[in-house]
Amino acid sequence: MPFFTNTPVEKMPGPYPRRWWALLVLSLSLLIVVMANTSLIVAAPDMTKDLGLSSSDLQWIIDGYTVPYAALMLVLGAIGDKYSRRGALVTGLLIFAGGSVMGSLVDETSLAVAARAIMGVGAAVVMPATLSLLVAVFPKHERAKAITAWTATSGLAIAAGPLVAGWLLEDHAWGSTFLINVPIAVAAVFGALALVPPSKAEGVGRIDYVGGLLSIVSVAALVYAAIEGPHFGWGVGPMTSAVVAGLGIPVFVAWELRHPNPMLNVRKFTERQFSGSMIAVLLFFFGTLGALYYTTLYLQFVLEYDALETGFRLLPMAAAVFVGAAITGQLTPSLGMKPMVVTGMVVGTAGVLLLTQVNKGSSYTDFLLPILMLGFAIGLSVSPATDTIMGSFPESDLGVGGGANDTALELGGSLGIAILGSLLSTNYEDRLTDLVGGRLPAGAMEAAKDSVGGGVAVAEEVAKNPAAGAQQAQALLDAVHEAFSHGVARTSMIGGIIMAVGTLVVLMVLPGRHFRGTGKHKKHVEEQKQEAIAS
Repeated sequence: MPFFTNTPVEKMPGPYPRRWWALLVLSLSLLIVVMANTSLIVAAPDMTKDLGLSSSDLQWIIDGYTVPYAALMLVLGAIGDKYSRRGALVTGLLIFAGGSVMGSLVDETSLAVAARAIMGVGAAVVMPATLSLLVAVFPKHERAKAITAWTATSGLAIAAGPLVAGWLLEDHAWGSTFLINVPIAVAAVFGALALVPPSKAEGVGRIDYVGGLLSIVSVAALVYAAIEGPHFGWGVGPMTSAVVAGLGIPVFVAWELRHPNPMLNVRKFTERQFSGSMIAVLLFFFGTLGALYYTTLYLQFVLEYDALETGFRLLPMAAAVFVGAAITGQLTPSLGMKPMVVTGMVVGTAGVLLLTQVNKGSSYTDFLLPILMLGFAIGLSVSPATDTIMGSFPESDLGVGGGANDTALELGGSLGIAILGSLLSTNYEDRLTDLVGGRLPAGAMEAAKDSVGGGVAVAEEVAKNPAAGAQQAQALLDAVHEAFSHGVARTSMIGGIIMAVGTLVVLMVLPGRHFRGTGKHKKHVEEQKQEAIAS
């Protein structure tokens, strides 16, 4: 057997025999793309000290990955469909590895932003390619299991990112958290060539590049405005972006409705299964990544765990994802996707609302149950929702389907960190002002209000001042911890309410077990039944 797999999956007489090995390669590719987001959370303090980053600088480094990642997935998924899905995967991995090498070597803010942007472009190629190749390689009756494994990998990456970064930061500089991606990406490239068969859509016409450009501009503007506006005020940049998104999205929809071969068939949003599943995916990652963001900050700055200890304490989320995935794999075929998705959303909402009980005296055990509930909710519900989204697209548009699903995922996570992070910052600042008042010089007070990390740093400086003494430093530190705990509780209440409303929307939008759907949907279900019987 040759080392490289070169027979296109579309020309194989039966199911690809090494498809489960191919899934391992796809999961490995997904792992590093998602970990690149979560590992930065624990690497950020070291980067901030080494590069002298302001809050705005750090936000740009985060956004440098997020904006191209979210904006480009739909278009790059369509390009992969037309030319080569495996080629897209390999290309994306190489771009991602190149950005990672650059990120490990930079010594100034602008280059760090550029490196993260290159990684974001690579991730935008890789993410939809993994899902489109999965659906192309696996027969219909096995896709639910394969997508469940794909979802479990995503949940593992969310928790493993801080752990791996924390382990590296024990003995290495923050650049190592970038460099670890390189050998994994290279291994995934060789694995893709050896184990993932070529695949592309048959009979695809010209790509709707105008629609693609409109989608890029609209999504990029929306993500940028949502992240920058709440954190740094609605100045010219965020306000302009909000206007561009507000105009661009309806123009994109109007263009796609009139185009004979649209980039994305927006009429799919009138299908209850598709739109309900998209809302569910977006809201899951809104709540999960938003809560994970401030949970990580609490563990580091209030409970004073180092990076590795923080990573270990987030690891139970990964175990909970696998438990939820195992349960949904058993129950979804008999109960249907709606009960699993809605149940998961209820569990995830309850997990966020539990964080409203956080106070200055809270310990890790107060976070453990919410962490487990959020992980379990992802495992239980995201895979049936993703399976439904991908099942809504024909074989020729699998990359577009993967891009749509992954855009909802990344947009939800970006909005969660931006909106909940902004609410947390506002509540923290207001509470700290009430507690400390005018007892600090203006400059020190501004630094302390900037973030919980800034508050801790100011308290450490106060402790070095013989005139102030340890007692005043401890009083300030207590105030910082109390203000941040207050912010976590208030933010979790608002986040929980948003997720609860979203759960009700999904409950109403998703059709029931006996929903008949369109003729196309019934044909798809019948094909699945016949294929399962034949196998």
